[in-house]
Amino acid sequence: MATHRKSHSCEWLFCLLMVLCLAGCHRQTVPSQLDGASMGTTWHVSYIAPTPGPGTKHIRQGIEEQLERVNASMSTYRPDSEISRFSALATQTWFRSSADFFLVLTTALAVGEKTEGAYDVTVAPLVNLWGFGPDGMIDKPPPEAAIAEARTHVGQHNLRVDSDMPGVMKLSELSLDFSSLAKGYAVDRVAQWLQQQGISRYMVEVGGEMRVSGLSGRDDPWRIAIEQPNSSERAVAVTINLTDVGVATSGDYRNYFESNGRRYSHLIDPRTGYPVAHDLVSVTVVHPSCMIADAWATALTVLGAERAMVVAQAQGLAVYFIRRVDDRFLHSHTPLFAAYLSPAQVQNSTQSDE
Repeated sequence: MATHRKSHSCEWLFCLLMVLCLAGCHRQTVPSQLDGASMGTTWHVSYIAPTPGPGTKHIRQGIEEQLERVNASMSTYRPDSEISRFSALATQTWFRSSADFFLVLTTALAVGEKTEGAYDVTVAPLVNLWGFGPDGMIDKPPPEAAIAEARTHVGQHNLRVDSDMPGVMKLSELSLDFSSLAKGYAVDRVAQWLQQQGISRYMVEVGGEMRVSGLSGRDDPWRIAIEQPNSSERAVAVTINLTDVGVATSGDYRNYFESNGRRYSHLIDPRTGYPVAHDLVSVTVVHPSCMIADAWATALTVLGAERAMVVAQAQGLAVYFIRRVDDRFLHSHTPLFAAYLSPAQVQNSTQSDE
């Protein structure tokens, strides 16, 4: 038995370094760089402040305050967080939530309604059972009876929301897991705060999810590297050029455990109670909201390649897919994603799935 566990930030650290290296070529302005740890992962911010502008100490403090605000609300590892307090609450009881919590919850519910049950914010019991939550790691699959029992506590149709409070109530015993979009929301919060400080040129990254604004130090769009989904080495699958959008990637190749020669991913399909087991191994979504990109990246990964492409196009999403077929990686994308690729990349991606 072998266990392989790395945080999502490790999955993207390589990509972030590639971004910074790319930004260093012939740059005209040197961006300020800040980084730290929060939400069980790392964060990085690269920005170009106006002159005169806010000092580095002020910017760091503001970023950390925004991240702590999200963490205090949505961390399942903190017993005093909003999400933990709601999960411990009795059924048929209204829970008055913060505006942040309510926005993330209703966003998750909206995505869930459009994914045939492949995305469900009440998946927490299954995530914990499979060893990818606060209950700790496991080294072999849980019993089928335990999976069946956990599934009885999953179902977003058992939630009721009240936008006037704002608040939420559960009709049966269940708990929430915002890990599929909380980091994306944190990115959006930091980005909005930077804008309020008069900073309009930046790249914000939290645990692999990113948002960029304005032009890079080279006075052209930011270049972001999407990693080849290979757990044994680091390589770039493709680089994209973008600005004024969020970008999020979901994949099964960093956070998993192996038992009896089989890999079990941290991505759980709420419809079956088991980790996903198909050839779609990486999904990157570009969207004005990093939170929404984050949620859809997870949802589409769970759906699998064929349904994900259909749903992504129906929802008007810009998505880049990577499948593992035998010993090859096959790339494809929705039409809207072509805007972030060079003509050669568009051709190669289109041809790879033929």
